[in-house]
Order: sequence, then C-alpha cells, then structure tokens
Amino acid sequence: MDKYGLIGYPLGHSFSVSYFNQKFSDEGINARYYNFELPNIDELLEVLGSNPELKGFNVTIPYKEKVIPFLDSITPEARAIGAVNVVRVSHEGTKIRLKGYNSDVIGFTKSIEPMLDRKWHQKALVLGTGGASKAIGYGLKTLGIEPVLVSRYQRPGTIQYEQITPEVIKEYNVVVNCTPMGMYPHVDECPTLPYEAMDSHTILYDLIYNPDETLFMKKGKERGADVKNGLEMLLLQAFAAWEMWQERD
Repeated sequence: MDKYGLIGYPLGHSFSVSYFNQKFSDEGINARYYNFELPNIDELLEVLGSNPELKGFNVTIPYKEKVIPFLDSITPEARAIGAVNVVRVSHEGTKIRLKGYNSDVIGFTKSIEPMLDRKWHQKALVLGTGGASKAIGYGLKTLGIEPVLVSRYQRPGTIQYEQITPEVIKEYNVVVNCTPMGMYPHVDECPTLPYEAMDSHTILYDLIYNPDETLFMKKGKERGADVKNGLEMLLLQAFAAWEMWQERD
C-alpha cells in the first residue's frame, strides 16, 4: 500500500489526513495518508528511511522553507517563492529522490480571483512573513496586485502593524491573514488593524478554516467587507498536490 503524509509541528489542526483518506476510500485508491509530527526537520530523514512506501508528502508550518535543503530538485515557481508545501518521493535503486512544489499559489489564486475587482483592488497587505505568506505574495503578483508583507518585528521589506493607519487600509484594501492568529482554540484573537476604516471595497481573506469565521473576518464583515476563509484554498491545493504526486519526470 502506498503512503502519503504531512510533515509539520504541531499537527493537531490538520485537515489533510481526513481529506486524503476519504479520497482514497471513495476512489478505491490503495493508499493511506498519515501525519508525521516532527519536532525537528532533521527527523525527516528517519521518516523517509522507515517508510519505503512513502510516495509524497505535504509540508506545513514551520517547515515550508526549512525543507528546501533536503530536496534534490525544486520547480522554478517554488524556487521563486522560496517555499515548498508538496514533495514528491521517488526511488532510483537505493536512492530516494525528493522534488519540491508549491500548490498554495494555485489554491489561493483560484480562490481569491472571483472576489477581485481590478477597479478597486490593486494593493494588498499580507499578514505574516513565513512560507505561506511568500506563496500568497507571489500569487497576488500574478493577479496584478502589489503585496506588502506585514510583520510584528522590524524586517527588511516589511511594514509593522503599528504603521497600518486607516489611510493604509483604504489604499491596501485586500488583506490576507497568513498568521495562526484566531485559529482554534484561540478564537478570541485577531490581528491588530484599524477595522473601522474598512468598507464594502475591502476584502479580508483568512488562510485559517477552523473556525469557519475568525474574529478577523467577523470584524471586517461588520464594516461591510467581503470575507472568505481558507477552506476552498485548502481543497484546491490538496487537489493540485495529488496531481503533482502523480507526475513523472
């Protein structure tokens, strides 16, 4: 039986196990999907060595960037993004070969594109600086939207939350939350933003899908903003990941 899985830490919130195992069951695919919770990325080598049936795995927080040195090859898009969330595993004799992809971009752009009005939406704030935010920034650029990354700390090429004024929200009226803030069980938390400046031209997109409506989304919705959670993106990127695992060089 083929194996697929997810590496990250922690994985208590993982949706992928139930999604893929349901898919395998429904479609009669002789495979099983597992969570590989790794406190340290170096433990990936042990996972590969002890699971010879492993054909591919997804990568989540905090390893979307840290996994790259372990890969034998990487797609040009994933390299440009600087983050990988899908790895295909193949065997050449006794050698294990790993190829990295990024399906976050596909999932995100297909999910947010119907919400966009080019007349109003030209600039975006991307909350967070991790692997997911890099993919989101890349995806926004492909849609013709100028992204700016927002960090809690002083980092090159970012702005800080305290710099986001009502005027900034009016100009950067697409806001994408790539942080875990507001994720279950911390449902009473949300990014610090001037929500009062939002209106019907504001889009709030949250990569979180548990809860269905985060406080970030709720506060924007109260001001008339168009809001969406990350469930559709997750489904679209999972579908794309399966296609990537089936690819042959």
